[in-house]
Amino acid sequence: MNKKIVVFSIVFVLIAITVFVSLKVVARKDNEATMTYPIFIEAVGKNEVAQVIIKNDEQLKVTMKNQQAFQVPNPLRTDLKEFLLLKGIEVQYKPTTDLTRAFSSLFVVLLIGGILIYMKKGSGESKQLIRDFNKKGVHKDNIIKFENVAGNYEAKELVKDIIDFIKQPNKYKEIGAKMPRGILLYGLPGTGKTLLAKAIAGEANVPFFAMSGSDFVQMYVGVGANRVRELFKNARKSEKAVIFIDEIDALGKTRQGNKGAANDEREQTLNALLTEMSGFHDSDGIVVIGATNRADTLDPALLRPGRFDRQIEVALPDKEAREEIIKLYLKEKPLSDDVDITLLSKQTVMFSGAMLENLINEGAIIAANEGCKIINKKHFEDAFYTVVAGMPKKNKDSIVSDDEKIITAYHEAGHALVAKLLLPEVEVAKVTIIPTTKGVAGYNYNITKDKMYKKKCEIIGGIKVLLGGRVAEELTFGEENVTTGAMNDIKEASKELYQYYSTYGMDEDNRLFYIDMENGIDEKIYEKCRDKMKELYLETKQLLHSNGAILDEITALLVKEETIDGEDIDYILRNKTCYGESFRSIV
Repeated sequence: MNKKIVVFSIVFVLIAITVFVSLKVVARKDNEATMTYPIFIEAVGKNEVAQVIIKNDEQLKVTMKNQQAFQVPNPLRTDLKEFLLLKGIEVQYKPTTDLTRAFSSLFVVLLIGGILIYMKKGSGESKQLIRDFNKKGVHKDNIIKFENVAGNYEAKELVKDIIDFIKQPNKYKEIGAKMPRGILLYGLPGTGKTLLAKAIAGEANVPFFAMSGSDFVQMYVGVGANRVRELFKNARKSEKAVIFIDEIDALGKTRQGNKGAANDEREQTLNALLTEMSGFHDSDGIVVIGATNRADTLDPALLRPGRFDRQIEVALPDKEAREEIIKLYLKEKPLSDDVDITLLSKQTVMFSGAMLENLINEGAIIAANEGCKIINKKHFEDAFYTVVAGMPKKNKDSIVSDDEKIITAYHEAGHALVAKLLLPEVEVAKVTIIPTTKGVAGYNYNITKDKMYKKKCEIIGGIKVLLGGRVAEELTFGEENVTTGAMNDIKEASKELYQYYSTYGMDEDNRLFYIDMENGIDEKIYEKCRDKMKELYLETKQLLHSNGAILDEITALLVKEETIDGEDIDYILRNKTCYGESFRSIV
C-alpha cells in the first residue's frame, strides 16, 4: 500500500479515537448527578456518605450509603482526606490523567507532526517541481527561422543586430558596444511574439529556453525565485542562449502596496529575475525575451536600461503581411482555382496571424466535412464568417419568428445604409439576418482599409453606424417597440464617444486635453457624452428618415434572401426600386 496513504490513515484513526473518547468522557460526566459542597458537608455530618474518590480535577466522586453517586465540586483542601477519614468515610485518592486532556495532547502532537511532514513533503514537491520545470521548455534543436515567420517586417529588422551580436560578439566589443540584456515583445494576442522569439534563437543557432510567466508563480513559497535562478543557471551552461518568458506580466506586474502571501511570492520571484538580469556579464551571450499583451501593467524596474532595454511592438499584420501569412498556411493544402488569396487578405483586416491560421484551418475542416478533396472559395467564405460571428444556427426557423426576422432585418439594414451613406471608404461586405452560435441575431461585416489613424469625421460616422440599428427600429416600429438588439451597439458607441472626449483630444470646447479614465468616469465628460449621443442619434434618425424608401428596399431584400452583400445595396441605391413600398405595407 502507498506509504502516504498508510500515514494519513493512521492519523485519521487516532483523531477519530480522540474525538470518540472525549465525547464518551463528557457524556459520562453529564450523566452523573451533581451535589453542592454545603449539602455534601451536611450529608457527611448525617453519616450518609459511604465513599469519596478524590481526583486531581475539579470534581469529587461521592457514593452515598444508598448507592447513589454524585459529582461534588472539589474544594482542594489539603486536610480534606483526613477530615473524611475521621468521619469514618472510605477515601480513595486516584490522581489519574484525564483522558480528554491526554488525547487532546496527543492530537496536538499528531497535528504538529502532520504539519512538519506536510512541509517536508511540500519542500520535496517544490524541488521536484523545479526539476520538472528545468526539463520543460528547453528546445536545443530549434529549427524555426525567419523564413517561417511571415510578416512582422519591422520587428524582424529590429532584432537582426541582436542575432548578429550573439553570433559575432567581438565585432561589437571592438567598438565598445554592449548587447541589450533583454527584449520585450508586446502586442495583441496571436500576433506571433512566441514564433518571433523562436526564430531569433533559430537564426542565432542557440538553445531556446521557453517558459510562461505563470510557471514561476506557485503555491510553495520560494519556488518561483528558485525556478528563475535554475533557469538562468541552465542557460549559462549553454554559454549562448535565448530565454523566452511568455506572459511576463504574470510575474512582472507593477508592485502594489498591499501585502499577502501571493503578492510576496510574486515580488520575490520578480526580484530574482531582476537580480539575474543585472548579473549578466558583457561576455554572456544570453538574451532574455519577454512577451506580453499588457506592457502598460509591467513594473517600471523591468523596463529600465539594463533589463528589457529594447521594446518592440509586434503589431497586427497589414494587407501585404496577411497575404504572406495566408500563403504560408496554405502550403501543401489542395486549393481550387477560384481561391483568391489577395481578396482573402483584403477581407481579413484586423486579423492576427493566429486568427488567419484558424481561418485556413476552418476552411479545410468545412471542405472535409462536405467530402471535398480540395478547398474552394465558398469554404473560405463560410470559414471567414464562422470565425467572425460564429456558425449559422441550423434550426433558425424554430427559434426566430417572422416578426423577429423583420425586426432584425430593419436593424441590420439600418447599420448597412448608414455605413454606405456616411463612410464611403468602408466596404459593406455582408449583411445577414441568420442567427449564429455566438448569440447574434444578425450582423453586418464591413471591411475597412489598413490605416494608422482615424479622422474625426470617421469616428462620428462610426458612432452613427452603431446607432443605425436602433434608429431603424424606432422609425419603423415606434419608440415603445425598440428591442434589446442594440445592446452591444450602444456599449461600443458609448466607449468610442468617451474616448472621443477624454483621449482623442477632440472636445470642441476643450481640445488637446487628456483625461485618465482609470480614475473613474469624469462627470463633465459624462454630460458631454450624453448630450453628444442625443445629437448624433437625432442626426442618424434624420438621415434614415430621409432615406426611408431605401431602408425598406434593403430590408425587403434581406427578409427574402436572408444574406446580401454590398453590391446588392449598391444596386438598390442606384436604381431606387419600389419593391420596398409593398413590403412596408405588411409591417
